[in-house]
Amino acid sequence: ANGYYYSRWAKCIWSSHDLSDMVYIDNYIFNKDVYIQFNSTVGKYVGYTEHGVYNAQLWNNNTNILQQERAELERYCKYNAEIDQTTIIGKS
Repeated sequence: ANGYYYSRWAKCIWSSHDLSDMVYIDNYIFNKDVYIQFNSTVGKYVGYTEHGVYNAQLWNNNTNILQQERAELERYCKYNAEIDQTTIIGKS
């Protein structure tokens, strides 16, 4: 299958039960290379290619986009992590 491949991977990383060290990372990938990434620790987009740097600059200047990404830590990560931890603790 020749062609171009685009994907977007969002992930939540944490190591403590209180979720205080949780990080939300949103990767934009083109042909297996991350070209732009949002990291909740950094709080903004970082570009890794010329196109990624261009988009990062645009998206970082848009407060609506940044607010939405920053909110994903609470809405997506912490919400699901609490469910996962409850399930794991309940089975032990």
